[in-house]
Amino acid sequence: QVELVESGGGLVQPGGSLRLSCAASGMIFSINVMGWYRQAPGKQRELVARINRGAITRYADSVKGRFTISRDNAKNTVYLQMNSLKPEDTADYYCNAGGLFYSGPGDYWGQGTQVTVSS
Repeated sequence: QVELVESGGGLVQPGGSLRLSCAASGMIFSINVMGWYRQAPGKQRELVARINRGAITRYADSVKGRFTISRDNAKNTVYLQMNSLKPEDTADYYCNAGGLFYSGPGDYWGQGTQVTVSS
């Protein structure tokens, strides 16, 4: 069994910052890609940012220059530093980890953490 636990969401004013964390634990051989996705009410889940084991990153155009993804491979943990937050960043944020697990290759999701940007 693999568990992803997210933390760091909350309410912040426009222009503010938040840092999300996601720690993966359990029956893990190796995690290749870790990423953050978000889903706003009435919208589809979308990629925010992802990072592979070699620290190569990819960002959604809407967050480039404002969000930074990083990871600690030894801790199987991924972070998302979110700066200059906008109301349109309001969503549930989900962590995803893809790689090789005791159960075989695949990916897992966290339970989600809510981010609300509002004055």
